[in-house]
Amino acid sequence: MVFKRKDYPEEGELVICTVKKVLFHSVFVKLEEFFNREGMIHISEIAPGRIRNIRDYVREGKQIVCKVLSINHERGNIDLSLRRVSIQLRLKKEDEFKQEQKAEKIIEQAAKTLKTTLADVYKNVGETVIEEHGSFSECFTEIVDKGIKVLEELKFPKDLAEEITKLVKERIKPVKVSVEGELTLESHESDGIERIKAAIKKGEDFAKKKKLEIKITYLSAPRYSLELTASNYKDAEKDIKDLVDVIVEEMKKSKGQANFKRKE
Repeated sequence: MVFKRKDYPEEGELVICTVKKVLFHSVFVKLEEFFNREGMIHISEIAPGRIRNIRDYVREGKQIVCKVLSINHERGNIDLSLRRVSIQLRLKKEDEFKQEQKAEKIIEQAAKTLKTTLADVYKNVGETVIEEHGSFSECFTEIVDKGIKVLEELKFPKDLAEEITKLVKERIKPVKVSVEGELTLESHESDGIERIKAAIKKGEDFAKKKKLEIKITYLSAPRYSLELTASNYKDAEKDIKDLVDVIVEEMKKSKGQANFKRKE
């Protein structure tokens, strides 16, 4: 039982679903990460092109990754899409879910050692962890880097914090994740190339100051590849946004243009 969020997902969010019922024009699913939430996939959102038999794509009991299209909070309706989830995004979401299940095993073991239950741990600290870190696996990744203070800041009971930290250190090894995309940098000034180099240098200096692991590679004018590596996706997403903002702002100051497109 992965911790169940009691709120609703956000539009555009990827969610793990289990197929409950397959009808002629729609599929009904249970959202595994949310408490008592179900959603519907219209046949037009199952796969591109014409679908002759919906069961060629889904079946009862199958676990799938869907994208949230819209939510009607009054009625509790959640419209989902299967076809709008790329292979890369599906694999990433499935890996995140597996990591959350792994984190749950650690909590379960800690609860057993302290003679309490997994449900009690979730009840006492679950909402706080989700609010601050987004997931238990992200929280535990930070413990690998920063130690017990991560849980102390969340006001965990001392014995629980110590036991979880010990298990995390034993079972979770430091990992690296990468986010990447394409930078387009343009300047029509006579010294445009120098201005573009200055913007890139500004970004590299920012990364060095913040101790970010980045790689900027020239592709072909005006395109550059940008890759940032971090210990978790939460930090990586924030860091690459901050880095791109620095480069974009520098280009604007020098009367140039810049934009960044994430690679999915």
